[in-house]
Amino acid sequence: MYDWAGWAIQAMAATFILVIGIAALAALIMFIIDRTQHEDAIRRNYPVIGRFRHLFTELGEFFRQYFFAMDREELPFNRAQRDWVKRAISGEGNTVAFGSTRNTNVVGTPIFVNAAFPPLDDQFASSEEMMIGPAARHPFRAASFFNLSGMSYGAISKPAVQALSWGCKEAGVWMNTGEGGLSPYHLEGGADIVFQIGTAKYGVRNEDGTLSDEKLREVAAHDQVRMFEVKLAQGAKPGKGGILPGAKITAEIAEIRGIKEGQDSISPNRHVEVDDYGDLLDLVGHIREVTGKPVGIKTVMGAPDAFRPLFEEIKKRGEDSAPDFITLDGGEGGTGASPLPLMDLVGMSIREALPEMANLLREYGLKERIRLVASGKLMVPGDVAWALAAGADFVTSARGFMFSLGCIQAMKCNKNTCPTGITTHNPRFQKGLVPEDKYKKVARYAKNMVKEVETIAHSVGVSEPRQLKREHVRIMQDNGRSETMDRLYPDPQ
Repeated sequence: MYDWAGWAIQAMAATFILVIGIAALAALIMFIIDRTQHEDAIRRNYPVIGRFRHLFTELGEFFRQYFFAMDREELPFNRAQRDWVKRAISGEGNTVAFGSTRNTNVVGTPIFVNAAFPPLDDQFASSEEMMIGPAARHPFRAASFFNLSGMSYGAISKPAVQALSWGCKEAGVWMNTGEGGLSPYHLEGGADIVFQIGTAKYGVRNEDGTLSDEKLREVAAHDQVRMFEVKLAQGAKPGKGGILPGAKITAEIAEIRGIKEGQDSISPNRHVEVDDYGDLLDLVGHIREVTGKPVGIKTVMGAPDAFRPLFEEIKKRGEDSAPDFITLDGGEGGTGASPLPLMDLVGMSIREALPEMANLLREYGLKERIRLVASGKLMVPGDVAWALAAGADFVTSARGFMFSLGCIQAMKCNKNTCPTGITTHNPRFQKGLVPEDKYKKVARYAKNMVKEVETIAHSVGVSEPRQLKREHVRIMQDNGRSETMDRLYPDPQ
């Protein structure tokens, strides 16, 4: 009789010896490779086991996110902020129990001044439409104070753009194309669109990279395209052009942008035809004349006085020469790819820059002519309400909407390996993002944002969010006392 048990034991033993042999051979090969390579000193000095340092470094990010970071600790967005978005998009209510986990003694924390006798339930008012671009042939009446900031097709995926387009339409908010041009996926949802013109003029460029009036007219012919935004700078990389890795440039994206497939696309660090504020106003006026639609600029504040020559030039030429809006991004703004020194060290925070810019507009009598749009890490109701009180007419967010799409802050935006399918063009990952489901969450995020900012406005005693003023906000100081924002940034008029 055949000894099946003995045969099985022998087979297992042979398999074990084979596995051990393969592992030993692999370790020997890695030892030789590590000892002879010149790039990594740790691996050269500690062959094989030195590789664990890199493994643990990679795993450290995972463990900090899920096990070790407290609710308010993680950067750039902590768990409490992400959880608010998660509750907002769930459709199941957005309340919490027991008490706040926020330390309100941290310097810079905004605290809203509640009214003794807030408006009754039937005295509340919804936010009204606000007109942008009175000097344009086709002004835009924007319905919402909270909108989608620039994210280009290329930096984010097709299903992400589709979900955002449909969600923005349902929520009644505008959608900024980012600097990557206008794709069919931006249009298919029917949302109002702000077309961003970056330094490379993607989507509206001639072959030599100059601005094409013909293509401007083609874009403006879409009724959904309501405004144009000339991007001078963004908070994550002031002074640096856009960076799109070649791995993300498919044939379709290359066609939309007017560039070559599969090659890294690096935009100029500024518009080559704009050497001063006079040139900038000429460019704004030209685009407004060609398209007939409002034109604004997106920029970052390095110092308040740097903008005085702009406003003095406007006053000299007349208010009709002014940009119709200024989108002010903070140094804490995000992007898919940026050099670390620019991301960490350049550009004023929106917390400091926004009140300064609002004061400059008031000082030069341009507050009603130029609408002020705030951007830069403003993705939860308290931040949006603070921005409106500081002087913003509108607030835009990109990363908040990314969280509504399912972003887990994996920090892989620049590697084409985004596990949620948002910032990748790999079909394997994109299949996880289903626009037919995600657009509903996008819409819920925007609607709940508006609702909860209105709740804050009512609690301080005003009927709608744009009535929030600086006296309604106290800012915690380093002496343990809070000070009203109107005393920290007094109105110049």
